[in-house]
Amino acid sequence: MMIVEIKGTQFVNKGAELMLYAIMDKMRSRYSDVRFVHVPSLQGAPYEKYAMLGIYPKASLWHKGIQLMRPVDYVPKKLRDLYGVVIDQEIDVVLDASGFAYSDQWGDDPSILMAKSCKGWKKQGTKIVLLPQAFGPFTSSKIKDSIRAIADCADLIYAREQISYEHLISVTGERPNIKVAPDFTNLMAGVLPEGYDAADKEICIVPNYRMIDKTSAEVSKAYQPFLEKCVNYLVESNQKSFLLIHEGANDLKLAKSIIENTGKNIPIVSETDPLKIKGILGASIGTIGSRFHGLVSALSQGVPSLATGWSHKYHMLFQDYDFVDGLLDVLIPQDKLDEKLKYLIEPELRSRVVNNLRKKASIQKERALGMWNEVFSVLA
Repeated sequence: MMIVEIKGTQFVNKGAELMLYAIMDKMRSRYSDVRFVHVPSLQGAPYEKYAMLGIYPKASLWHKGIQLMRPVDYVPKKLRDLYGVVIDQEIDVVLDASGFAYSDQWGDDPSILMAKSCKGWKKQGTKIVLLPQAFGPFTSSKIKDSIRAIADCADLIYAREQISYEHLISVTGERPNIKVAPDFTNLMAGVLPEGYDAADKEICIVPNYRMIDKTSAEVSKAYQPFLEKCVNYLVESNQKSFLLIHEGANDLKLAKSIIENTGKNIPIVSETDPLKIKGILGASIGTIGSRFHGLVSALSQGVPSLATGWSHKYHMLFQDYDFVDGLLDVLIPQDKLDEKLKYLIEPELRSRVVNNLRKKASIQKERALGMWNEVFSVLA
């Protein structure tokens, strides 16, 4: 049996949950006898959620850089098995899908803790793979030291795009174990919720509270008015638009505020299953979004998307799909915004974008499959 720890996923962030499903799906397609393990957490990753998927808990608790669960290591295996508890020494493979954790923007702790964990895993012979994710920038000396330690230990590290790759090698230097590969959730098929009615839901708007709490004061202040301009234009152009909640209460609160301020009575769709969210995006004729994995889900299905973002990962995603014209600044003048929105509402223009996106999506999926083949070679 291969025991695989999946690190960095959770259930509040729907992109992280989609990565979890994508990892499990791909690993099971390759290995007939695999047991998945995850460290439960109070915020976003409670044990009961993982238990429903048949994922086992790992005894691990860090506090101020110290591992507090070491005494569990000495509990007899028969007793641990009785409760389904796995310890570090039993892990064969660690697959990290943190998405965007190792960066100045998220502080020192994630990188420091990952480096400490990697050193322990390396010593015991555990395979370590950091699946495609965003990295950097790194200016903190503690993060830089940690990134070098992670690179020394990991079997493979995948930057999701070129800027992240350059951030990595600026600290580590070029290494054969550091590569570039696209987000791998593009391989997962979406499903429509039972009874979903798309009759009044063609253009999907996905708000992201991160555009308020992770951006400059100027952008933060302009973000909601920007979305309100989009809603007003689409409704006044007789487009069947709706708001899709991709994650959490703050996004829902933002959506309700947009409807209240515009006075436009458009539907709000709240869905907790990331595969159904992907299905809804795929059934749309266009999207306006700020959730990274929501944009991946749309673009990978050939759905024209306009996006605002709060890190380099958005620009690089749209570059991969050869649609950088779909990137928007929330401070864009109204006349320029109207021109951009035509990508979603003018049939001939939209059709050209769809055809190009489908070609690029095919390339990105081949790249993701190539990444998995490299991972499987390392795990063999």
